[in-house]
Amino acid sequence: MSSTTTPERTGQAAHSARRPAAAPPDPSRRNGAVLIGFTAVTNLADGVMRLALPLLAVRLTDSPALVTTASLALTLPWLLTALHIGVVVDRFDRRRLLWLAGGARLAATGGLFAAAVTGHLTLGRLLAAGAVLGIADVLAATAGSALVPAAVGREHRPRVNAWMVGAETVGQEFAGPFVGGLLLAAGTGLALGAIGVTYAAGALLLVLLAGRFRPAAPTPGTPKVPVNTRIAEGLRLLWRDPVLRTLSLTAATLNAVWGAWLALMPFHAHQAMGLGPGEYGFLLSGLGIGGLVGAATVTWLNRLLGPRRAMLADLLGTCAMTALPALTTSLWAVAAGAFLGGMGGTLWAVNSRTLTQHKVPDALLGRYTAASRLLCYGALPIGTAAAGLLAELLGTRAVFAATSALALATVLPFLRRVKAADLAGASAS
Repeated sequence: MSSTTTPERTGQAAHSARRPAAAPPDPSRRNGAVLIGFTAVTNLADGVMRLALPLLAVRLTDSPALVTTASLALTLPWLLTALHIGVVVDRFDRRRLLWLAGGARLAATGGLFAAAVTGHLTLGRLLAAGAVLGIADVLAATAGSALVPAAVGREHRPRVNAWMVGAETVGQEFAGPFVGGLLLAAGTGLALGAIGVTYAAGALLLVLLAGRFRPAAPTPGTPKVPVNTRIAEGLRLLWRDPVLRTLSLTAATLNAVWGAWLALMPFHAHQAMGLGPGEYGFLLSGLGIGGLVGAATVTWLNRLLGPRRAMLADLLGTCAMTALPALTTSLWAVAAGAFLGGMGGTLWAVNSRTLTQHKVPDALLGRYTAASRLLCYGALPIGTAAAGLLAELLGTRAVFAATSALALATVLPFLRRVKAADLAGASAS
């Protein structure tokens, strides 16, 4: 049977050929929801595990020094592996790296579960699992942050970053420790099994991400760059860019101040303020509540004040958080300072992440993130150790006053180096 083509059909076909193809739908909302869900689920499991490991260590040894190694196993990988993991994140598919981190978490948790239910749990096995979990945390945090620009359009990033920071706060500060305590009370095997299931759920969520998450491949013929050279490229970017350098040094200073506050507050609350466990818990809850309020209001505050002033609020909030224990023993006043510190910390985290994702090239995002976090997280133990030594000599009030002055000293460099235009470009719709 023959077919005929009418002039009308010919014209319609030509018109269809000239019509541009419809743009693919923007997956930002879907991807943003997946990333927020992934962050919430994995940080809940992390919060449970950070409570569980030291408590399990207490059952295995009477040595305080050995008990602290359980927490050290989780945090030391940031100092030892972050820079090299940054190179890996800038070379391989970032979603697959998140799956790799999830697999490592499942293996470590599964090994602990098997040892616990068979009665073969030892401190050595606990520390080995903690080290694996710590390395997986570095990999997941670095790859997850570097993946956001490829998954979410620029106009959606402030909102997604805000909810991700809020999910981290809830998981690490509230839900994780609370759920972990209940699970451990019900049984070690149940607690470890629940953690494993939660990590598996987070890994499955990543299947729903739409897009390509592998960094751009090097140009054919480009000579192979040694690992140390690639690490140096990330460090060089951090140091040579005045805005990024100022943000990283400011965050490191504030983390040292936070390390001092967290280290001294239990002793100060008991000795100087006369607080019981319940009152001290109320005081600490100010940090988490402030963080949640910051996550819920950061978009509104950025519109009202501008991102630069919102970030400045963190510097002033941290200053207030550390100054109030030096000035008063009022529970409500010190808790209010904790609230301001927690809220300011979230405002800073959301805006600095958004600026970094806008300013740093995708090919360097993993290495820059690792270098910046190495600097920032490395300041926490420094602040903790220095605060303990100075408190022995001068007392806790003097140390709180000194750290408050240190936080205040970050204001002028921040205002000089970080301009409104830098942040406006990152947060523009």
